Amino acid sequence: MQRQTSQRTAIETVFRATKRPLAPQEILDAARDEVPTLNLATVYRTLKRMVEDRFLHPVELPGEPARYELQEAADKHHHHFRCGTCDSVFDLKGCVNGLSKLLPAGFHMSGHDIVIYGDCRACNA
Repeated sequence: MQRQTSQRTAIETVFRATKRPLAPQEILDAARDEVPTLNLATVYRTLKRMVEDRFLHPVELPGEPARYELQEAADKHHHHFRCGTCDSVFDLKGCVNGLSKLLPAGFHMSGHDIVIYGDCRACNA
């Protein structure tokens, strides 16, 4: 466990407040409210430590840089929604049943990831 710095505290506060996967730039923008001198390099170093400490989990979307979410969210199977207008990513509750029925005969599914694309409520208004 790393020592608790003002930067780490600010980043933790951002994740607890937003409760959704965040890109490093989103984290920087929000955490600067508490630590105006925070920079992107510090955000990346802190994210790396937070993943190592199992506080955060990387969220990989096809063709995009990683975003990060609380490990407690990642521990529960879920999927994601990505807004095509503002690029925000949101957690989706639940899962589609019966995906294994889509497999060709003799295939075995070991897991799946689903990302739904569209516009979020704010962008759709």
